[in-house]
Amino acid sequence: MTLQLRNLSKHYGDTPVFAHVSLDVAPGEFVAIVGESGVGKSTLLNCMAGLDHWDQGTVQLEGQDMGALGEDQRALLRRAKVGFVFQAFHVLPHLDVMQNVALPLLLLGQTDAARVQAMLDAVGLGALGARLPQQLSGGQLQRVAIARALVHQPRLLLADEPTGNLDPTTAALVMQALVQQCRSRGAALVLVTHSVAATTGADRVLHLRADGMHTA
Repeated sequence: MTLQLRNLSKHYGDTPVFAHVSLDVAPGEFVAIVGESGVGKSTLLNCMAGLDHWDQGTVQLEGQDMGALGEDQRALLRRAKVGFVFQAFHVLPHLDVMQNVALPLLLLGQTDAARVQAMLDAVGLGALGARLPQQLSGGQLQRVAIARALVHQPRLLLADEPTGNLDPTTAALVMQALVQQCRSRGAALVLVTHSVAATTGADRVLHLRADGMHTA
């Protein structure tokens, strides 16, 4: 099992964010989580990666209990096992495309220009490695983010509204690239979104509500 949540709950003060969330995500599985704005989708995603704290329950990633690890241990586990794709891209403007994609490898003490180029080729950006982010469209930037998230071959990819800033046509192309690359590499994908279109091709679609997770 790549990811396992058991009875996960979180509050901000007296206000519940989500409660009693249990979920298993198998290797290579694409799970889409939908819900209204403010229901806690992004917070849940951060808890899955051990970036945020929860009040009750457990999170296990690749068999390791995230709650039992210190902050440094969580960071090392994320660095090796998790990739992220965010709505706002989060590319570094002073680095070119190839340098942005190579960052996860550099954090692991690795250099592999051939792997970086192969990832750019896979997402349709093979000829754009020397460009700076400001020279790219929104759809191209999101594909840079996908390549960066997958270049270190993570077991789990977490995507937070990755098409929220894109027009419908570009969004469909980006989702196609994201799912195709996860499938080809055997990475589990957990997507949180309010867009029904973004859930196309998911193995499961779940609804997050205040009282827990529900099957669509």
